[in-house]
Amino acid sequence: MLEELLALLPLREGDRVVFVGDYVDRGPDSRGVVDTLIEFSKQWSCVFLCGNHESMFLDFLGWRRPEYFAGDAFLANGGDRTLASYAYFERDDPDPLSFELPDGHAEFFRNLKLYHLEGDYVFVHAGLGRPIVSETDVGYALRRARSEDLLWDRSTIDLPHRLGVTIVYGHTPSMDFQVRWNAPFSIGIDTGAVYGGKLTAIRLPDETLFQV
Repeated sequence: MLEELLALLPLREGDRVVFVGDYVDRGPDSRGVVDTLIEFSKQWSCVFLCGNHESMFLDFLGWRRPEYFAGDAFLANGGDRTLASYAYFERDDPDPLSFELPDGHAEFFRNLKLYHLEGDYVFVHAGLGRPIVSETDVGYALRRARSEDLLWDRSTIDLPHRLGVTIVYGHTPSMDFQVRWNAPFSIGIDTGAVYGGKLTAIRLPDETLFQV
C-alpha cells in the first residue's frame, strides 16, 4: 500500500513530504517499509515523525531518550511482526540490548522528529495534549507539549483552539475509517489501513486526498 501511494503522488520540485509515524508493527514487513522510506527520501525532501510504535520499538531495544518509552508493551502491539521482519528471532541469542539495526535504519530512527511546523500547519503523530486548549502561540505550545501527548494523545484532537494553524495528525482513525475533518483546527489522516481501511496522503494547502 505504501509503495502504491507514493507512486500515486504527483510530486513536483520543491515539494516536501511529511510522514506522521507508525512505520513499524502495522504490517508484515516493517523493515521493507523503512527501506522504502529511506530510498524515497533520497529523491524527495522528507520529514519523518516518530509514532508511538517507533517509541515502543526503540525503548524495547534499549535506546534512551525521553520520547522512547512503553517498550514493555511493544510485543503486545505488533512488535513480534517488526522483529520477525528484521530476522530477530533467527539469531542464536535474540537479546534486544545487543541487537543492531541494518545499515541506515539506526540513522533513520535516530532522526525521527516529534513534530514539524511549516506554514499554516503543524504535523504531529497523535496530538498536543492540554496546551492545545490554553495557548495562542503554537511554538510555545509545541515546546510545552509532552512526548506522551505528541505520541499517544486522543483526548484533545477534535477540540477548537487558538493556535492559528491546522494540526495534521495520524494515530486515531474514525469509526468509519474516513478522514477526520475539523476545519480549521485539525485534520486526521489515519484512515485505518491496518484494519482494512485506506492509506491516505493529503496535499496542502488545497487539501486534495490521495488514497489506496
